[in-house]
Amino acid sequence: MRHEAAGVWRGWREAAQEALYGPSGFYRRPEGPAGHFRTSVHASPLFAAAVARLLCRVDEALGHPAVLDFVDMAAGHGELVTGVLAALPADVATRARGYAVERAARPAGLDPRIQWLPEPPRAITGLLFANEWLDNVPVDVAEVDSEGVRRLVLVRAEDGTERLGEPVAGAEARWLRAWWPASGEGGRAEIGLSRDTAWAGAVAALDRGLAVAVDYAHLAAARPPFGTLTGFRAGRETRPVPDGSCDITAHVALDACVLPGGHVVTQRAALHALGVSGARPALTLASSDPAAYVRALASAGEAAELTAPGGLGDFGWLLQPVGVSRSGRRTLFDGLPVELLVDVADHEEQ
Repeated sequence: MRHEAAGVWRGWREAAQEALYGPSGFYRRPEGPAGHFRTSVHASPLFAAAVARLLCRVDEALGHPAVLDFVDMAAGHGELVTGVLAALPADVATRARGYAVERAARPAGLDPRIQWLPEPPRAITGLLFANEWLDNVPVDVAEVDSEGVRRLVLVRAEDGTERLGEPVAGAEARWLRAWWPASGEGGRAEIGLSRDTAWAGAVAALDRGLAVAVDYAHLAAARPPFGTLTGFRAGRETRPVPDGSCDITAHVALDACVLPGGHVVTQRAALHALGVSGARPALTLASSDPAAYVRALASAGEAAELTAPGGLGDFGWLLQPVGVSRSGRRTLFDGLPVELLVDVADHEEQ
């Protein structure tokens, strides 16, 4: 990827924006994200089936609207929306509309029922699902200098070399004070203000329903002292260089994105509530139906990967209901931690 301004020092947010989404950016490549890293969507069809069950919960909570929307944010090649539509029961599928939101071109062979858009549609009634989107919303990076001042980290696009710039000020400084306190000289933080704004914009597209963001996440009680900014190329973690040759990502301060009525749970808790379990099938099935036992064993292995501690199971799910009654929210969140229901009730919309 060629840059018009070689040698120019820029903040990480500006540099990553060009490297990921510019005309020759990483996410414009024909192989798509699946060519470089594996998400829960790619790990198992159980994930799409669970999201389909969540969409059915949304349908019930909304009183079975005439049209039920499913919006797949940062859709890649449309794998999730394709899997969700295929997994819906017939009575729901006939009312469902699928949308894939992605900046890259529509892939060949995608189900013609799926609308391909660069931005989410407005007035959504249903479920907006953003799987590993927010971690690719570019952020600026701050670092504490030898005098204890948090300065913007500048980067040179062609080789990823960094240096410190001006002190962080204004809204970004206020965000840091609220959400990511300084941790001493050399301590780094990714300034999540751009992600908060992006998430609020996505939620605003909903008239009624549920917005869900699923991502690598950390909470205020355990912010990483040196940040998480990194790169990925061909399935391997690599040094982040904003030249368009690799993915550039950082974990999400997901608690900072929560709007009134929202809550964060782990993927493990969410998928368990949606019927995904890593429990092994009974050994008696091996003798009565060996083929079924093998299939069930494979499914259990995939479920275990999706819910594993220290892996995908530790992802955060930000659940943000919009225009849903208290009883409807209990339908949405059945099986999730009790404190979630208390939090939701405290912010009930009229």
